[in-house]
Amino acid sequence: MKRTPPHRQSQAWPLLQRPAVLIGSAGLLWVLALAPLASASETAAPAAQDQRVQNTILRPNFTGHWEQDYARSDRWDDELYRTVNELQREALLRHQRGDGGPWVLGNARRQARSVMAKARLADMVTGQGAFEIVQTREQVRIERAGDAPLICSTITDRQETFDSVHGRESCAWERQQLLFEVVLPEGVTIEHRFSLDPGGDAMSVLTRVSSRDAPPFALRQFYQRYDKSTASFRCVQTLSRGQVCSTEDPGAEVPR
Repeated sequence: MKRTPPHRQSQAWPLLQRPAVLIGSAGLLWVLALAPLASASETAAPAAQDQRVQNTILRPNFTGHWEQDYARSDRWDDELYRTVNELQREALLRHQRGDGGPWVLGNARRQARSVMAKARLADMVTGQGAFEIVQTREQVRIERAGDAPLICSTITDRQETFDSVHGRESCAWERQQLLFEVVLPEGVTIEHRFSLDPGGDAMSVLTRVSSRDAPPFALRQFYQRYDKSTASFRCVQTLSRGQVCSTEDPGAEVPR
């Protein structure tokens, strides 16, 4: 049997041990290479979650004092006249075509009476000539003269704010609009949709009264932001225009 010389044996063992050493080094390099990736993946989830939370609570800021712009706002009697005329014109066309039978005109008259009732209700719930809105990171509060405030969370997209035998109220953020919805026991629904203009100094409020028995009635009113600390603000009840709010000088006359 031929022996391996001592000097050759001492050289053979390191060669046999090198694969293990290389594997160990490669494994260490692999772990070190993956460590930043693992760290990045661990921090990516909280960052994405924070971004979702930030997008959820990022809302248009309605904070401020607002007075109604009567020149741009709808008049409830004009809108009532237009809505009823459209309803009667459509019923007359259907009657002339023989679509729906002889009851079409009678049904149109019933629907017209329902629309008139909705118009009176819309006029009653939109009688405020001014708003004061306070908005924080958690909620928005709309103060209304002579009526309960409208309050909604700025964190959740939709929430129930009131529920009793007298009705149910909820609010929701739909894109850049704030919506309040009141459902009365009689089946009538009242919606207030607040929208802020891109410039931030003008706001529109669309009030819609609807039910299952007749077409809805809607009013759109516009408001301008004003600085209460520098303006003299007052509201006057007039015969022709209802409640008129103005930032003019106290000595200025308000048209009646």
